[in-house]
Parts: sequence; structure tokens; C-alpha cells
Amino acid sequence: MTTIQLYDATLRDGMGGGGLSLTADEKVRVVHQLDALGVDLIEAGFPSSNPKEQQLFELLSRERLDHAEVVAFGMTRRRGVTAAQDDGLRVLVGSFAPVCTLVGKSSVVHVERVVRVTREENLAMIAESIAFLVAQGKRAILDAEHFFDGWRGDPGYAIDCVRAAADAGAERVVLCDTNGGSLPHEIAQATAAVGIALPGVALGIHCHDDTDCAVANTLAAVGAGATQVQGTINGIGERTGNANLLSIIANLQLKLGHRVVTDHQLARLTETGHFVDELLNRAPNPFQPYVGKHAFAHKAGLHAAGVRTDASTFEQIDPALVGNRRDLLVSELAGRATVSEKARDLGLEVDAAHVIERVKELEHQGYSFETADGSFELLLRKEAGAYEPLFRLESWRCIVEQRADGKVETEATIKIFVDGERYVRTAEGNGPVNALDRALRDALTEIHPHLADLELVNFKVRILDETKGTGAITRVLLDTSDGAGQVWGSIGLNENVIAASWQALVDSLERAMQPAPAGT
Repeated sequence: MTTIQLYDATLRDGMGGGGLSLTADEKVRVVHQLDALGVDLIEAGFPSSNPKEQQLFELLSRERLDHAEVVAFGMTRRRGVTAAQDDGLRVLVGSFAPVCTLVGKSSVVHVERVVRVTREENLAMIAESIAFLVAQGKRAILDAEHFFDGWRGDPGYAIDCVRAAADAGAERVVLCDTNGGSLPHEIAQATAAVGIALPGVALGIHCHDDTDCAVANTLAAVGAGATQVQGTINGIGERTGNANLLSIIANLQLKLGHRVVTDHQLARLTETGHFVDELLNRAPNPFQPYVGKHAFAHKAGLHAAGVRTDASTFEQIDPALVGNRRDLLVSELAGRATVSEKARDLGLEVDAAHVIERVKELEHQGYSFETADGSFELLLRKEAGAYEPLFRLESWRCIVEQRADGKVETEATIKIFVDGERYVRTAEGNGPVNALDRALRDALTEIHPHLADLELVNFKVRILDETKGTGAITRVLLDTSDGAGQVWGSIGLNENVIAASWQALVDSLERAMQPAPAGT
């Protein structure tokens, strides 16, 4: 089986996505995560395009990687200057990175209308830039920008561009679907044609996801002879994103038989995806293939029963292979076996049929336990007679005041009883939920100090009956983290959004007080 090289562009191309940014120190952490995953080449960006990138390369020059190599990214020489005179190329030569990737035009439209040079000058820019880097001891890669658009317009010239790089000493030419507008059969045909025209030249593939085909296009190119795949973690990138490297790795290894990483590294896929999302302050996509929370989730009773009997009936692979896990979702569609299994995991005995009826009643009102596993655990404990409330409420109130200068002040007061003792606490916050959370935890952490470690990591509000306007029922979902990798959801329902938030908040704290299941 042909060896496939993994090339990650998260730190450069991936950062082109809207609202995405990482500090230099955070990027170093991503580099180590990618190295542990088994990525071969990590594109860090242009060494001095801005102070952050300059700092990143300075930091990376002192880091030790076990497997991956750092790649510096740049462009072919500017028109009107020699390669040796080009400031950008000189920066690449001065970088510690052993590999340099240059982006060069391979579409006649871009050559003539964007760069505004002749076809011959563009070929010279490519060849001379690659030759200069190679002469300076760098391994050079050409990213043939807009290759597939160029192929559709003038296939001969597109091939001339990649040939110029190969003849000048590039170790690989990468065919780029920069606009992301190609389909798998087009990618396969063009890649195969390049392989025929340039026998022995190592090819790579770089796809964007504008047609939702970036991963499929990448696999099609591999099938046609590409031996390097480029992508980003979770498919982040400009517009609709880049090819998702996590899905590419899983498909190459588990579906196509290419041994691109070790089994241990393959099991790090889910962890890696979540790690990058956390650094970017993004909620992970629960529906993402292979690594999403719901990638191996089963809701219907028939599906859940089938998975228990034979997991292959409703699962394409064992989720543990990619570091994920199976999840049986609780809803009005769940069977008794799902409820019984959830209860057994907690060491509880319940009447599963009665629990399902209770769930149906609550979901009819507007509750949803699919993502509120913490609230569902409390429901099971109540049904099993194993529930003790964290406190007894006397009252709570919130005061929100907007002043003439536009500043908004929020203050919350709670009055509760814990073990027969009355606690009154007042706290300020950046909103009602934050103020209530602070006041409540201020009282409870005197007795349960570990509650101070909890962090509310997600807050969602949904109006359930929009026809009633401001009088509609509001559903609040909270995600809470214990700081040690465990996250649970809780839910609240009320016509008043603050009351719904209070209910979800209390559930989140009470879930944190429950004993861990046996064996964990």
C-alpha cells in the first residue's frame, strides 16, 4: 500500500475562518498535539508576516518534536525581481523550518488578471523561486493555487506550471482546489492526468469545502495517485472551511487500508478535535463524523436494542478506534433497555417503564433530555429514591438596572437552607444567570468547596412557542465542566427565562454532588 503523507494547515489556512484566532503560545500547543497525532508536516505560516507569526517561529525553533516537521509558507517571487532579491523568499531561507511551501498560480485567469504577468513570466517565477530555495538547502513544495479551475480553462498550461516546479527541484507539487468548486470525479480525472503527464513526480491534494465535498475530493485524489493529503483539524478555514484532516485520516486508515498513523494515534482523533475547538473557544460540532458527540449516538429504541445485540447493525466502526464512545440518548423514543442501562451504569434500580412515561410527560411539556444528561441522572435518582436536594430554597431575586450612561448593573440575592442553617448571599454579575451562580456558589462552597471548580461552558436559550411572543415557554440548556474533562448538561423550563436558568443552574450543581458510578 502506498505511503500517504499527512500535511496539516490548521495554523495557517485554518485561521482564515471567520472569528478564529490563536496566540503564538496556543499554536505551539496545537503543534505538539498534531505531532502526537502522527502528522508528518505542520504548516506554521509565513515566518514574518506579522509579529505573532514571527514570535511563533521563534518559539518553534526551540521546541523538540518527536515526528512532525515544521513547514514555512510563502509565495513565489514578485514580478520584476530575482528570487535572490525577493524579501519573502529570503525570510523563508532564514527560517529554521526545513521545508518551505510556496503558493504559485496555475490558472491562466489568475496569471493574467490577478498577478498581471505573462504566462511565461509566471512559469519563470515558479521555477526560479523553487530553484532558489533548493539551492539554499530547503526542501520545497509547490501549492499550485487554483489548479482545478486552471485545468478546466487550460489544462496544458496548468500542467506546465506544476512541471516548472518539479523540474526546478520541488520534492512535491500539490494540486489545490482553492475555490472549493470541484466534484470528486473532476478531481480524480485531473489528478490522474497530471500523474500521466509527469510520471515520477510526487503529488499532493489541497481541497476546500465549498461543495461539501472536500474530504471526498481528497480521497478521490488519493485514488488517482496523490500521496500527500492536506487539511485542517475539524475542517476549519476560509469560507466553508478546508478538508477535515480528522475525517481524512479515519477514512484512509479504516476504509481504504492506508496505515497513516498508529492505532494509539488513531484513538487520539476525538481528543485532538476537541482540543483545537477548546483553544478556539468553539463548541465542538456534535454531528461531526467520527469525533462528534452524536457520531455514535442512538435515540430510537430499535436502534439502541440493535447496537446492544450487535454494534455493527447501526455503527460503521467501533467508536473506541477513534477515541469516541457510544451514547444511548434518552427521549420519548427511547426503549426500556436504554433507561435500564443508564440506571445500571449509575448503580440504580428503577422501573424503566415508569421512567419512560415520565420522560414522555416532561418532553411533551418542552423538556429535552438528549443533551441534558445531568438532569436525566437526577430524574433517575429521584425515581430510585436515591436523591437528596443540595439545599432548600427560601427565595431568590435579581435586579437589573440600566443607567443613563448605558451601563447595566445586575445583582442577585439568594436565601437558602443547608443542613438547617439559613444562608443569605448577594452577588453582582455580568447578567442575571452569572449573578445567581455567584451568589449560590458563594453560599454552597463554604460546605462543598469543590463546587468552586465548576465552570459553565455553554448557555443556550430557546423559545418553544413563538406564537405567544414574550409570554412563550423558554427552555434553557447549560453545559457544565468540572475542570477535569467531564462535562454534563442540565435543563430548565419556565415562562420566565431567569427562572428557567435558575432551574438548569441548580441541576448542574446538584449533578456535581452525585457519587461517581462504581468502577470509575
